[in-house]
Amino acid sequence: MSVHGADRAVTVPDLRRMKGTPQVWLTAYTTPMAKLLDPHCDVLLVGDSLGMVLYGLPSTLGVSLDTMIAHGAAVVRGVRHACVVVDMPFGSYQETPALAYRHAARVLAETGAQAVKLEGGTEMAATIRFLTQRGVPVCGHVGLMPQSVNVAGGFRATGRTDDEAAKVTADAHAVAEAGAFAVVVEGTLERVAAAITAAIAVPTIGIGASAQCDGQVLVIDDLLGTFNDFTPRFVKRYANLGVEISRAVAAYAEDVRARRFPAGDHTFGKVK
Repeated sequence: MSVHGADRAVTVPDLRRMKGTPQVWLTAYTTPMAKLLDPHCDVLLVGDSLGMVLYGLPSTLGVSLDTMIAHGAAVVRGVRHACVVVDMPFGSYQETPALAYRHAARVLAETGAQAVKLEGGTEMAATIRFLTQRGVPVCGHVGLMPQSVNVAGGFRATGRTDDEAAKVTADAHAVAEAGAFAVVVEGTLERVAAAITAAIAVPTIGIGASAQCDGQVLVIDDLLGTFNDFTPRFVKRYANLGVEISRAVAAYAEDVRARRFPAGDHTFGKVK
């Protein structure tokens, strides 16, 4: 089952029913980019990765709820087809289910997005259940969790030991059983991610996980080569726009300094 190319927007129930059908997810943070990505994607994820790729932060921890709402609304304005999911930033949902609901309700009401995503496994199951029972669609996120970078001691893959594999598997089951419509599985050994995909009833969305996941997501800036601070192992670069941008700006700077730009075609009226 797929709704790609259908003359209607993708819904959360559509995504849940697409278990076993490859789903295309990408991050987006702005209206122009959303317009470019929308025809090709099932989901546009407004990821808190924007803290690093747009704002130059060392991690996602400094991203605010207001920032996520502003970018979420921008992406929704550029979308006609894809389902828009917005990340809940660090500190906006962990304290209590009631606080998570208030903040998630703001996200949906102020952006027009269809769902939120939050990180965490068994410890967040009660919160996911609380939200979904009150009309907030939730996508889970297990495995490598960027908001827990300080606890994990850095960005490292998980599932290497039996204990790690058991933990991420239990987390995925807990999130799915709590009512999440999909689960992002990040930075998890392939065999573990594939086993999780086969075992749970909702779609898994891999990032540094397995081709056997029910979908894949990448940060658009990684895919396009415009974020060059570091390149995770799981990224495939489909373009190197950073080099092209640098080349274009260098040519512009040279023309300005040589007074070749603006030329007659770029100005109003002729100097007599």
